[in-house]
Amino acid sequence: MKTSVKVSLGGVIAALSLVLMLLCSVIPFGTFAFPAFAGILLTVIVINLGYGWAFAVYFVTAVLSFLLVTDKEAALYYTAFFGFYPILKSLIERLRSKVVQYVIKYVIFNVCMIAAFLIGTFLLSVPKESFNLFGVYLPGVFLAIGNVFFIIYDLCVTRLVTLYLLKWHNRLNKNTKL
Repeated sequence: MKTSVKVSLGGVIAALSLVLMLLCSVIPFGTFAFPAFAGILLTVIVINLGYGWAFAVYFVTAVLSFLLVTDKEAALYYTAFFGFYPILKSLIERLRSKVVQYVIKYVIFNVCMIAAFLIGTFLLSVPKESFNLFGVYLPGVFLAIGNVFFIIYDLCVTRLVTLYLLKWHNRLNKNTKL
C-alpha cells in the first residue's frame, strides 16, 4: 500500500476525530460522548493500517485536542481512555479467556477514569469537598454508573467494528486500493 494512501486515511480519521472533539465546545453534554465517538474512528486505522498508525493518529488527535478544544475535560477523557481503548481492545480480545478479557478491560477503564479524575482535580484545583452532595461522594457514583455504561460502550464498539468489516471495509479497499 502506498504511503500517501496511509497518510491520507490517517489524516481524514484524525480530522474527523478532531471535529467530533470540537463539537464538545458547541454541545456541552457531549463531554463523554464525543471523545468516545472520536476514539471509535480509530478502529478503521487499526483494521486497515495497523497499530502503529492507529497510535500515531491517536497521538496527533490527543495533542490537537488539548491545543484546540475548549472543553479540556473532554480532551482529557479522550487522551486518558477513549482515544486508545479501541486500539487496545483488539489486542485484549486476542486472549482466549473471555473472563480475563473483561477483567483486563474493567481494570483499564477504572484505572484510566480514576487517573483522569485525579489529573483533572489536580490541574483544575477543584477541592474534593465540592464533590459531595447530601453526604454522597459523587465521583464514586459516577464511576459506578460509568462501569455500567462501559458494558454498553464495549458492546457498541464490537458491533460497529463488525458492521464496518461486513459493509464498508471491502468498499474502502476496492476504491482506495488499501
